[in-house]
Amino acid sequence: MTWGDGTRAVRAGLPEPTAYEPTLPGPVFAAHYHLPGEPTGPYTYGRDDNPTWTHLERAIGELEAPGAEVETLVFASGMAAISAVLFSQLRAGDAVVLPSDGYQALPLVREQLEAYGIEVRTAPTGGDAQLDVLEGARLLWIETPSNPGLDVCDVRRLVKAAHAQGALVAVDNTLATPLGQRPLELGADLSVASGTKGLTGHGDLLLGYVTCTDPAVAASVRRWRKIVGAIAGPMEAWLAHRSLATLQLRVDRQCGTALALAEALAARPEVSGLRYPGLPTDPSHRVASAQMRRFGSVVSFVLADRERAERFLAALRLAEDATSFGGVRSTAERRGRWGGDAVPEGFIRFSVGAEDPADLVADVLRALEA
Repeated sequence: MTWGDGTRAVRAGLPEPTAYEPTLPGPVFAAHYHLPGEPTGPYTYGRDDNPTWTHLERAIGELEAPGAEVETLVFASGMAAISAVLFSQLRAGDAVVLPSDGYQALPLVREQLEAYGIEVRTAPTGGDAQLDVLEGARLLWIETPSNPGLDVCDVRRLVKAAHAQGALVAVDNTLATPLGQRPLELGADLSVASGTKGLTGHGDLLLGYVTCTDPAVAASVRRWRKIVGAIAGPMEAWLAHRSLATLQLRVDRQCGTALALAEALAARPEVSGLRYPGLPTDPSHRVASAQMRRFGSVVSFVLADRERAERFLAALRLAEDATSFGGVRSTAERRGRWGGDAVPEGFIRFSVGAEDPADLVADVLRALEA
């Protein structure tokens, strides 16, 4: 039976119904398990596996690749998931291609990779520029849409080129979520994301995950998780699974409002550099439309300078000044305050929440006037 996104999100990862048991079992808090004889069962020690992870991992796998045989591994954070892929797949002498405009922590990862003798090449997301530095690489890391600039690359095209020369492809799917984009269906080998953001959507937990198509790749990522102990807590895993039930409701509301906000901002003379892949006039709209099913909750734009941006943020009533995105409560920030993104001082990353669209758009327009 083929289910829609809402049905799949509500039902994903649930165990078979058992009389008098809850639909979604509560979190299992266990450092060890009863283990008589040979350790052949599924659960042996708390750092290796946990029933609560199992339910969540099945659920995410069903969302990332409906009907396909995949393996998902959850982690303590998005960075733990990113690190697990990079450090489990790369060896001294290998080359990896990273986006130069991707997640702000990637430069820190670059320093560590280079310290281990791994060559790191970078190129922007837009225009499929990573193709220019791909030759001989062991791994291509894609982030599309990119954070915070919202550029988009052609995943199918990059995957085809990478696979032609034997390289693996990992796609950071944090901003899109599995309901917006399915990298594995586009040919990628790994879909990686921070579950802290839109997947769980309430701003109350840290989580990461990796979904793989190749059992051997999954086994190496799992081994890395065991070695470094970057495991999700059972309470966080249970909260994440519970939050998946509203994923389609949240994402549809947020994406619809994000488009309405982008359209309103497009008419404002004080706004420049507006980016939202779902906006028909956006430079990435054509490519995004060919590979995305929903365009995400984040809108970015530029105000005149730092002072103007800070006045705007201070005047907002329905958006918190915070450094995350994808939550039910809108957030916005001046990204230049961190110093790691190549953006103007007045650059704003705005994450649209689940507020009433008219209220949120009105609040933003009022703050621009303030």
